Amino acid sequence: RCAACIGKIERAVSDLPGVAGVRLNLTTGKLAVDLKAASVEPDQVVQAVEALGYRASLFDPTEATAAQDREGRELAVALGVAGFGAGNVMMFTVPAWAGLFGQELNASTLTVMYWMAAIVATPCALFAGRPFFRSAWASLRRGKANMDVPISIGVLLTLIVSFSETLLNGRHAYFDAAVTLLFLLLIGRYLDHRLRASARSAAHDLLVLQAPVAMRVHNGVEQGVPVAQVQVGDQLAVAPGQRAPVDGYVDSGVSEIDNALISGETALVAVGPGARIHAGALNLTGRLVMTAAARSEDSTLAAIARLMEAGAQSRSSYVRLADKAAALYVPIVHAAAALTFLVGWAIGLGPREALLRAAAVLIVTCPCALGLAVPAVQIAASARLFRKGVLVKSGAALERLAEVDHVVFDKTGVLTEGLPRLVDAPAHLVALAAPLARASRHPL
Repeated sequence: RCAACIGKIERAVSDLPGVAGVRLNLTTGKLAVDLKAASVEPDQVVQAVEALGYRASLFDPTEATAAQDREGRELAVALGVAGFGAGNVMMFTVPAWAGLFGQELNASTLTVMYWMAAIVATPCALFAGRPFFRSAWASLRRGKANMDVPISIGVLLTLIVSFSETLLNGRHAYFDAAVTLLFLLLIGRYLDHRLRASARSAAHDLLVLQAPVAMRVHNGVEQGVPVAQVQVGDQLAVAPGQRAPVDGYVDSGVSEIDNALISGETALVAVGPGARIHAGALNLTGRLVMTAAARSEDSTLAAIARLMEAGAQSRSSYVRLADKAAALYVPIVHAAAALTFLVGWAIGLGPREALLRAAAVLIVTCPCALGLAVPAVQIAASARLFRKGVLVKSGAALERLAEVDHVVFDKTGVLTEGLPRLVDAPAHLVALAAPLARASRHPL
């Protein structure tokens, strides 16, 4: 949920025997683990993460996308319910405030207002707070405490104290504060979910360029198979307008391919028997038959996608600084909440008022902005640059841009768009060019 969670998960997995390195990227939701040998099974890593109260599974793109969609829908519904509750509870709390600061409401009227506020706020808070409550309960069952624990405690304490005030005909109840707090927290969590989805889509957009189905040739017959089932040595047919499904070599056929995705050059490349082509290359003019030289997960396109993920996983100096600050921030605020309660009780505020003040401190415990701002900016910037044609291999490169004085490009193809325009066509030159182009199939 925040940078403190990152450190907790990384430490737990690092303590497993046989683990050489761990890096959790909260934005992409991926935990990269470098295993020394077969001394630790991937399932043990999953169990270590789940023991902390977090959900985890071995990476499966289809299941990961479905889980992210479910999470997004749940957050959207919870946000709507919290917004409904936060807006409608004001019908009853605003008159109570007006009575407190203007004309005095009598005790019975004030109590009725608070009970009406409780009827609106309590079910909304309990429903909208489920993402926090479930996570906190799962963590506590395993003897751990994640960042949803203080949030849940703060919300529930606020409701409990408010009910206590209402039952005792007290003057202060905070039903509106509980549901409004959840509404604001859910806004942040939903926006964070959308940001992560946007960042993840950059690498996904790249892999979309890989053909999902390959036409395998067996005994002269073409048969469509999922690209994941293509084996090294398979013969594949690539029709004009299709992309090469995997890396390989041309067996037969002559064509021109658009290789800009790999080389950056917009000029078409002529290929024939023996020529090497990469996954994602767009076949334009003729049918090709190729022999697969690599599986889909080992293709050049997949390697580029892994580079993007490596860039997202790498820690820049600012990210490391934010993680360290968040790790220090959490225990300090937890200690401050406990101290607030003890001091409040000691100076005569009473357990009820001391509890309210401690809950207020707990509510601000989560260092989400501190821990998420820097990596979120890094991921969002990398995704935006990718869509503009710039591949960021390391997050530190973004920081070093501030120190760049000169930019050197190795070829003009990097700077061109591959969209030629006719600027001028004098009649005498058109007369000379027309006979030459009459029998040409060149795209220009």
